[in-house]
Amino acid sequence: MPEYTVQQIDLSNKRQLSAFIDLPEAVYRNIPQWVPPLRRDIKRMLDLNKNPFFSHSKAAFFLAFDQHNRPVARLACLNNTRYNEYTHEKTAFFYLFEAMDLPGISIPLFTAAEDWARAEGLNRIIGPKGFSPLDGMGLLSEGFNFRPALGIPYNPPHYISLVEEAGFQISEEIVSGFMKQGFFRDQKIDIVAQRVQERRGLTIAQFRKKGDLRKLLPKFQEFYNSAIQGTIGNYPITKTEAQTMVDQFFWFADPSLIKIVMKDDRPVGFLFAYPDISSALQRSKGRLFPIGWLYILTELRTTKCMDINGAGMIEEYRGSGGTAILFNEIVKSAVSSRFAHAEVVQISANNERMLQELSNLGITFHKKHRMYMRFLS
Repeated sequence: MPEYTVQQIDLSNKRQLSAFIDLPEAVYRNIPQWVPPLRRDIKRMLDLNKNPFFSHSKAAFFLAFDQHNRPVARLACLNNTRYNEYTHEKTAFFYLFEAMDLPGISIPLFTAAEDWARAEGLNRIIGPKGFSPLDGMGLLSEGFNFRPALGIPYNPPHYISLVEEAGFQISEEIVSGFMKQGFFRDQKIDIVAQRVQERRGLTIAQFRKKGDLRKLLPKFQEFYNSAIQGTIGNYPITKTEAQTMVDQFFWFADPSLIKIVMKDDRPVGFLFAYPDISSALQRSKGRLFPIGWLYILTELRTTKCMDINGAGMIEEYRGSGGTAILFNEIVKSAVSSRFAHAEVVQISANNERMLQELSNLGITFHKKHRMYMRFLS
Protein backbone atom coordinates (compact mmCIF):
# COMPACT_ATOMS: atom_id res chain seq x y z
CA MET A 1 0.00 0.00 0.00
CA PRO A 2 1.40 3.46 -0.90
CA GLU A 3 2.67 5.67 1.89
CA TYR A 4 1.14 9.08 2.51
CA THR A 5 2.26 12.00 4.60
CA VAL A 6 -0.18 14.24 6.47
CA GLN A 7 0.43 17.87 7.32
CA GLN A 8 -1.59 20.16 9.57
CA ILE A 9 -1.85 23.35 7.57
CA ASP A 10 -1.70 26.99 8.63
CA LEU A 11 -4.71 28.91 7.31
CA SER A 12 -2.62 32.09 7.16
CA ASN A 13 -0.28 30.40 4.67
CA LYS A 14 -1.78 31.30 1.29
CA ARG A 15 -0.10 28.42 -0.54
CA GLN A 16 -1.36 25.81 1.93
CA LEU A 17 -4.82 27.39 2.02
CA SER A 18 -5.09 27.33 -1.78
CA ALA A 19 -4.04 23.67 -1.88
CA PHE A 20 -6.76 22.87 0.67
CA ILE A 21 -9.44 24.82 -1.23
CA ASP A 22 -8.44 23.56 -4.69
CA LEU A 23 -8.36 19.82 -3.94
CA PRO A 24 -12.06 19.13 -4.73
CA GLU A 25 -11.60 20.37 -8.31
CA ALA A 26 -9.26 17.43 -8.95
CA VAL A 27 -11.58 14.94 -7.22
CA TYR A 28 -14.72 15.97 -9.11
CA ARG A 29 -13.21 16.82 -12.49
CA ASN A 30 -15.21 14.11 -14.30
CA ILE A 31 -18.33 14.08 -12.11
CA PRO A 32 -21.11 16.14 -13.76
CA GLN A 33 -23.41 16.17 -10.72
CA TRP A 34 -20.97 18.07 -8.49
CA VAL A 35 -21.82 21.69 -7.64
CA PRO A 36 -18.75 23.71 -6.61
CA PRO A 37 -19.31 26.09 -3.69
CA LEU A 38 -18.62 29.75 -4.20
CA ARG A 39 -14.90 30.19 -3.68
CA ARG A 40 -15.65 33.44 -1.86
CA ASP A 41 -17.77 31.59 0.70
CA ILE A 42 -15.13 28.91 1.29
CA LYS A 43 -12.48 31.55 1.90
CA ARG A 44 -14.76 33.31 4.36
CA MET A 45 -15.46 30.00 6.13
CA LEU A 46 -11.73 29.42 6.58
CA ASP A 47 -10.94 32.98 7.67
CA LEU A 48 -10.20 33.10 11.39
CA ASN A 49 -11.38 36.72 11.53
CA LYS A 50 -14.60 36.37 9.53
CA ASN A 51 -16.09 33.04 10.57
CA PRO A 52 -17.81 33.57 13.98
CA PHE A 53 -17.10 29.92 14.86
CA PHE A 54 -13.49 30.85 15.62
CA SER A 55 -14.53 33.42 18.24
CA HIS A 56 -15.55 30.61 20.61
CA SER A 57 -14.14 27.34 19.20
CA LYS A 58 -11.15 25.77 17.47
CA ALA A 59 -10.43 23.66 14.43
CA ALA A 60 -7.47 21.96 12.76
CA PHE A 61 -7.02 21.39 9.02
CA PHE A 62 -5.08 18.57 7.40
CA LEU A 63 -3.75 17.75 3.94
CA ALA A 64 -2.48 14.33 2.87
CA PHE A 65 0.23 14.06 0.20
CA ASP A 66 1.31 11.14 -1.97
CA GLN A 67 4.91 10.06 -2.59
CA HIS A 68 5.21 12.75 -5.29
CA ASN A 69 4.16 15.44 -2.77
CA ARG A 70 0.82 15.99 -4.49
CA PRO A 71 -2.20 16.76 -2.25
CA VAL A 72 -4.61 13.82 -2.48
CA ALA A 73 -6.93 14.23 0.53
CA ARG A 74 -8.03 16.83 3.07
CA LEU A 75 -9.94 17.00 6.36
CA ALA A 76 -11.02 19.48 9.03
CA CYS A 77 -11.51 18.56 12.69
CA LEU A 78 -13.63 20.87 14.85
CA ASN A 79 -13.89 21.39 18.60
CA ASN A 80 -17.18 23.26 18.89
CA THR A 81 -17.10 24.31 22.52
CA ARG A 82 -20.61 25.82 22.43
CA TYR A 83 -22.04 22.52 21.18
CA ASN A 84 -20.16 20.51 23.81
CA GLU A 85 -21.14 22.85 26.65
CA TYR A 86 -24.81 22.76 25.62
CA THR A 87 -24.97 18.97 25.11
CA HIS A 88 -22.54 18.08 27.93
CA GLU A 89 -20.43 16.08 25.49
CA LYS A 90 -16.79 15.90 24.48
CA THR A 91 -17.35 15.51 20.75
CA ALA A 92 -15.23 16.49 17.77
CA PHE A 93 -16.72 17.03 14.31
CA PHE A 94 -14.99 16.06 11.09
CA TYR A 95 -15.80 18.14 8.05
CA LEU A 96 -14.63 19.13 4.54
CA PHE A 97 -13.43 15.58 3.86
CA GLU A 98 -12.35 15.15 0.24
CA ALA A 99 -10.11 12.43 -1.15
CA MET A 100 -8.96 10.77 -4.33
CA ASP A 101 -9.99 7.13 -4.74
CA LEU A 102 -6.85 5.74 -3.09
CA PRO A 103 -7.12 2.76 -0.72
CA GLY A 104 -5.63 3.53 2.68
CA ILE A 105 -5.54 7.30 2.25
CA SER A 106 -8.14 7.94 4.94
CA ILE A 107 -6.29 6.10 7.72
CA PRO A 108 -3.33 8.48 8.26
CA LEU A 109 -5.59 11.49 7.60
CA PHE A 110 -8.14 10.57 10.26
CA THR A 111 -5.38 9.43 12.63
CA ALA A 112 -3.91 12.94 12.56
CA ALA A 113 -7.33 14.48 13.18
CA GLU A 114 -8.10 12.09 16.02
CA ASP A 115 -4.74 12.80 17.68
CA TRP A 116 -5.61 16.50 17.60
CA ALA A 117 -9.07 15.81 19.06
CA ARG A 118 -7.62 13.75 21.90
CA ALA A 119 -5.22 16.58 22.71
CA GLU A 120 -8.30 18.82 22.96
CA GLY A 121 -9.77 16.46 25.57
CA LEU A 122 -12.46 15.05 23.27
CA ASN A 123 -13.54 11.41 23.37
CA ARG A 124 -15.40 10.81 20.11
CA ILE A 125 -15.60 12.18 16.59
CA ILE A 126 -18.71 12.45 14.40
CA GLY A 127 -19.39 13.86 10.97
CA PRO A 128 -19.40 15.18 8.47
CA LYS A 129 -20.77 18.15 10.44
CA GLY A 130 -19.78 21.75 9.86
CA PHE A 131 -19.23 25.11 11.48
CA SER A 132 -22.84 26.34 11.50
CA PRO A 133 -26.40 24.99 11.43
CA LEU A 134 -26.64 26.01 7.76
CA ASP A 135 -23.86 23.64 6.72
CA GLY A 136 -25.10 20.45 5.09
CA MET A 137 -24.31 17.21 6.93
CA GLY A 138 -23.31 13.65 6.17
CA LEU A 139 -21.86 11.59 3.35
CA LEU A 140 -24.11 10.88 0.39
CA SER A 141 -24.91 7.15 0.31
CA GLU A 142 -27.90 7.05 -2.07
CA GLY A 143 -28.86 9.30 -4.97
CA PHE A 144 -25.48 9.76 -6.68
CA ASN A 145 -27.12 10.33 -10.05
CA PHE A 146 -28.93 13.46 -8.82
CA ARG A 147 -27.43 16.93 -8.62
CA PRO A 148 -27.31 18.12 -4.99
CA ALA A 149 -29.51 20.88 -3.67
CA LEU A 150 -27.73 24.15 -3.00
CA GLY A 151 -25.31 23.82 -0.08
CA ILE A 152 -25.96 20.09 0.48
CA PRO A 153 -22.99 17.70 0.33
CA TYR A 154 -22.27 15.60 -2.72
CA ASN A 155 -19.50 13.01 -2.80
CA PRO A 156 -18.43 10.06 -4.94
CA PRO A 157 -19.41 6.57 -3.72
CA HIS A 158 -15.83 5.71 -2.70
CA TYR A 159 -16.01 8.14 0.26
CA ILE A 160 -18.19 5.63 2.11
CA SER A 161 -15.54 2.91 1.97
CA LEU A 162 -12.75 5.34 2.87
CA VAL A 163 -14.52 6.57 6.02
CA GLU A 164 -15.48 3.05 7.07
CA GLU A 165 -11.91 1.90 6.38
CA ALA A 166 -10.80 4.45 8.99
CA GLY A 167 -12.94 2.71 11.62
CA PHE A 168 -16.13 4.80 11.54
CA GLN A 169 -19.61 3.36 11.94
CA ILE A 170 -22.98 4.76 10.87
CA SER A 171 -24.62 6.80 13.64
CA GLU A 172 -27.57 8.36 11.80
CA GLU A 173 -29.14 8.60 8.36
CA ILE A 174 -30.63 11.73 6.80
CA VAL A 175 -33.01 11.79 3.85
CA SER A 176 -34.00 14.33 1.19
CA GLY A 177 -37.01 14.20 -1.08
CA PHE A 178 -38.80 15.86 -3.96
CA MET A 179 -42.40 16.88 -4.49
CA LYS A 180 -44.34 14.59 -6.79
CA GLN A 181 -45.79 15.87 -10.04
CA GLY A 182 -49.14 17.47 -9.34
CA PHE A 183 -48.32 18.21 -5.70
CA PHE A 184 -48.97 21.93 -6.17
CA ARG A 185 -52.58 21.23 -7.17
CA ASP A 186 -53.51 19.17 -4.07
CA GLN A 187 -56.34 21.07 -2.34
CA LYS A 188 -56.41 18.74 0.68
CA ILE A 189 -53.31 20.43 2.09
CA ASP A 190 -55.04 23.80 2.04
CA ILE A 191 -58.05 22.43 3.91
CA VAL A 192 -55.91 20.85 6.65
CA ALA A 193 -53.79 23.99 7.02
CA GLN A 194 -56.84 26.26 7.29
CA ARG A 195 -58.34 24.10 10.03
CA VAL A 196 -55.11 24.03 12.05
CA GLN A 197 -54.65 27.78 11.75
CA GLU A 198 -58.19 28.49 12.90
CA ARG A 199 -58.08 26.00 15.77
CA ARG A 200 -54.77 27.27 17.15
CA GLY A 201 -55.05 30.95 16.24
CA LEU A 202 -52.00 30.97 13.98
CA THR A 203 -51.16 33.34 11.14
CA ILE A 204 -48.41 33.50 8.50
CA ALA A 205 -46.07 36.48 8.25
CA GLN A 206 -45.83 37.67 4.65
CA PHE A 207 -42.68 39.16 3.10
CA ARG A 208 -42.59 41.05 -0.17
CA LYS A 209 -39.19 42.74 -0.12
CA LYS A 210 -35.75 41.81 1.15
CA GLY A 211 -35.95 44.80 3.44
CA ASP A 212 -38.82 43.09 5.24
CA LEU A 213 -36.55 40.12 5.94
CA ARG A 214 -33.98 42.41 7.52
CA LYS A 215 -36.54 43.33 10.14
CA LEU A 216 -36.47 39.72 11.33
CA LEU A 217 -32.84 39.87 12.36
CA PRO A 218 -33.33 41.28 15.90
CA LYS A 219 -35.69 38.37 16.68
CA PHE A 220 -33.96 35.68 14.65
CA GLN A 221 -31.48 34.54 17.30
CA GLU A 222 -34.11 34.18 20.02
CA PHE A 223 -36.59 32.57 17.64
CA TYR A 224 -34.11 30.06 16.20
CA ASN A 225 -32.85 29.06 19.64
CA SER A 226 -36.44 28.48 20.82
CA ALA A 227 -37.24 26.37 17.76
CA ILE A 228 -34.30 23.98 18.27
CA GLN A 229 -35.00 23.29 21.95
CA GLY A 230 -35.51 19.60 22.50
CA THR A 231 -34.03 18.62 19.12
CA ILE A 232 -30.94 16.42 18.87
CA GLY A 233 -27.62 17.69 17.54
CA ASN A 234 -28.42 21.41 17.71
CA TYR A 235 -27.20 24.16 20.00
CA PRO A 236 -28.06 27.85 20.59
CA ILE A 237 -26.40 30.30 18.22
CA THR A 238 -24.82 33.61 19.15
CA LYS A 239 -25.92 37.02 17.88
CA THR A 240 -22.96 37.11 15.49
CA GLU A 241 -23.78 33.64 14.20
CA ALA A 242 -27.39 34.70 13.65
CA GLN A 243 -26.18 37.70 11.64
CA THR A 244 -23.91 35.45 9.57
CA MET A 245 -26.70 32.96 8.89
CA VAL A 246 -29.03 35.72 7.71
CA ASP A 247 -26.31 37.24 5.52
CA GLN A 248 -25.49 33.81 4.10
CA PHE A 249 -28.87 33.28 2.49
CA PHE A 250 -29.98 36.92 2.21
CA TRP A 251 -28.30 37.64 -1.11
CA PHE A 252 -30.12 34.82 -2.95
CA ALA A 253 -33.32 34.74 -0.88
CA ASP A 254 -36.77 35.12 -2.41
CA PRO A 255 -38.89 36.87 0.26
CA SER A 256 -42.04 35.07 -0.89
CA LEU A 257 -40.44 31.72 0.03
CA ILE A 258 -39.63 32.63 3.65
CA LYS A 259 -42.49 31.57 5.92
CA ILE A 260 -42.90 32.46 9.60
CA VAL A 261 -45.79 31.07 11.64
CA MET A 262 -47.05 33.59 14.21
CA LYS A 263 -49.10 33.25 17.38
CA ASP A 264 -50.22 36.82 17.94
CA ASP A 265 -46.90 38.73 17.81
CA ARG A 266 -44.75 35.70 18.66
CA PRO A 267 -42.94 33.64 15.97
CA VAL A 268 -43.58 29.93 16.63
CA GLY A 269 -42.48 28.25 13.39
CA PHE A 270 -40.43 28.83 10.28
CA LEU A 271 -39.63 27.43 6.87
CA PHE A 272 -36.77 28.62 4.67
CA ALA A 273 -36.93 27.95 0.94
CA TYR A 274 -34.92 29.59 -1.81
CA PRO A 275 -34.29 29.41 -5.55
CA ASP A 276 -31.86 26.65 -6.54
CA ILE A 277 -28.91 28.23 -8.35
CA SER A 278 -26.82 25.06 -8.56
CA SER A 279 -26.78 25.13 -12.34
CA ALA A 280 -25.28 28.63 -12.32
CA LEU A 281 -22.59 27.57 -9.83
CA GLN A 282 -21.66 24.69 -12.11
CA ARG A 283 -21.30 27.01 -15.10
CA SER A 284 -19.30 29.56 -13.11
CA LYS A 285 -17.12 26.85 -11.49
CA GLY A 286 -17.79 28.53 -8.13
CA ARG A 287 -16.25 31.85 -9.14
CA LEU A 288 -18.06 35.18 -9.28
CA PHE A 289 -15.63 36.74 -11.75
CA PRO A 290 -15.38 37.43 -14.56
CA ILE A 291 -18.98 36.46 -15.43
CA GLY A 292 -20.05 34.04 -12.70
CA TRP A 293 -22.15 36.75 -11.05
CA LEU A 294 -24.14 37.12 -14.29
CA TYR A 295 -24.89 33.37 -14.42
CA ILE A 296 -26.13 33.54 -10.81
CA LEU A 297 -28.30 36.63 -11.24
CA THR A 298 -29.89 35.09 -14.34
CA GLU A 299 -30.53 31.79 -12.56
CA LEU A 300 -32.12 33.56 -9.59
CA ARG A 301 -34.72 35.05 -11.95
CA THR A 302 -35.31 32.01 -14.16
CA THR A 303 -34.79 28.77 -12.22
CA LYS A 304 -37.90 26.62 -11.82
CA CYS A 305 -36.43 24.72 -8.87
CA MET A 306 -36.58 25.65 -5.21
CA ASP A 307 -34.86 24.07 -2.22
CA ILE A 308 -36.65 23.77 1.12
CA ASN A 309 -33.90 23.70 3.70
CA GLY A 310 -34.77 24.49 7.27
CA ALA A 311 -38.09 24.11 9.02
CA GLY A 312 -38.98 24.12 12.67
CA MET A 313 -41.67 24.72 15.25
CA ILE A 314 -41.16 25.58 18.89
CA GLU A 315 -41.79 22.56 21.08
CA GLU A 316 -45.36 23.32 22.19
CA TYR A 317 -46.56 23.50 18.56
CA ARG A 318 -44.85 20.40 17.16
CA GLY A 319 -47.06 17.60 15.91
CA SER A 320 -50.07 19.91 15.74
CA GLY A 321 -50.31 20.23 11.97
CA GLY A 322 -47.72 22.99 11.80
CA THR A 323 -45.87 21.22 9.00
CA ALA A 324 -49.04 21.30 6.88
CA ILE A 325 -49.34 25.05 7.44
CA LEU A 326 -45.76 25.72 6.37
CA PHE A 327 -45.89 23.55 3.27
CA ASN A 328 -49.27 24.89 2.29
CA GLU A 329 -47.77 28.37 2.21
CA ILE A 330 -44.93 27.15 0.00
CA VAL A 331 -47.53 25.61 -2.30
CA LYS A 332 -49.36 28.93 -2.57
CA SER A 333 -46.12 30.71 -3.46
CA ALA A 334 -45.21 28.07 -6.03
CA VAL A 335 -48.63 28.19 -7.72
CA SER A 336 -48.42 31.96 -8.11
CA SER A 337 -44.81 31.94 -9.37
CA ARG A 338 -42.57 30.17 -11.87
CA PHE A 339 -41.47 27.30 -9.59
CA ALA A 340 -42.39 23.83 -10.80
CA HIS A 341 -40.10 21.59 -8.72
CA ALA A 342 -38.99 21.54 -5.10
CA GLU A 343 -36.58 19.49 -3.02
CA VAL A 344 -36.92 19.05 0.73
CA VAL A 345 -33.46 18.50 2.16
CA GLN A 346 -31.89 16.73 5.10
CA ILE A 347 -34.56 15.37 7.43
CA SER A 348 -33.38 12.89 10.06
CA ALA A 349 -34.51 9.35 9.26
CA ASN A 350 -35.30 9.06 12.99
CA ASN A 351 -37.86 11.87 12.77
CA GLU A 352 -40.69 9.49 11.90
CA ARG A 353 -43.43 12.00 12.67
CA MET A 354 -42.14 14.60 10.22
CA LEU A 355 -41.33 12.00 7.55
CA GLN A 356 -44.88 10.69 7.75
CA GLU A 357 -46.29 14.22 7.48
CA LEU A 358 -44.09 14.93 4.46
CA SER A 359 -45.03 11.63 2.81
CA ASN A 360 -48.70 12.51 3.32
CA LEU A 361 -47.99 15.81 1.56
CA GLY A 362 -46.77 13.93 -1.52
CA ILE A 363 -42.99 13.98 -1.02
CA THR A 364 -40.88 11.05 -2.24
CA PHE A 365 -37.47 10.53 -0.66
CA HIS A 366 -34.70 9.92 -3.19
CA LYS A 367 -31.42 10.79 -1.45
CA LYS A 368 -29.77 9.59 1.72
CA HIS A 369 -26.80 10.88 3.69
CA ARG A 370 -25.02 9.07 6.50
CA MET A 371 -23.51 10.49 9.66
CA TYR A 372 -20.55 8.53 11.04
CA MET A 373 -19.05 8.17 14.51
CA ARG A 374 -15.92 6.74 16.10
CA PHE A 375 -14.99 6.66 19.78
CA LEU A 376 -11.49 7.85 20.63
CA SER A 377 -9.73 5.45 22.97
